[in-house]
Amino acid sequence: MVGYTGGEKENPTYRSLGDHTEAIQVEFDPEAVTYEELLSAFWSGHDPGGAVWSRQYMAAVFTHDPRQEALALASRDRIAAGRKGKVTTAVLPAGIFTPAEDYHQKYYLRRDGDLTKEYRDFYPDPVDFVRSTAVARVNGYLGGYGTDDDLEI
Repeated sequence: MVGYTGGEKENPTYRSLGDHTEAIQVEFDPEAVTYEELLSAFWSGHDPGGAVWSRQYMAAVFTHDPRQEALALASRDRIAAGRKGKVTTAVLPAGIFTPAEDYHQKYYLRRDGDLTKEYRDFYPDPVDFVRSTAVARVNGYLGGYGTDDDLEI
């Protein structure tokens, strides 16, 4: 789910973000995938030395507890040890996560009106639509992430 975290402002929105950062929240089953595996996926698909343009768009791993923080810092340090340049990705406490407005959710899928309508028929409740694994898979696929086999359930 796309949203905002890491700041103090209550009820941030895209137009009034305050000190929050745009982020995704990943809900996962630790029996199926570990936090370490998620961190590995994050670092492999991310430029850890990218420029920090603003608080809104900065790269960060937001952690929810001391264990996650320790694992995130250790993974960042391993990445830093293997690079020549500086790692600019922050590791910060998550704080409250506020979901972004509906029109920001499932961006790639929403660009195809007919396909979006098909999935809205299955998931008429906006919360169910956003939380759907099927919708997430198709959105990622349309964004160029994954293969046809990844769409298999």
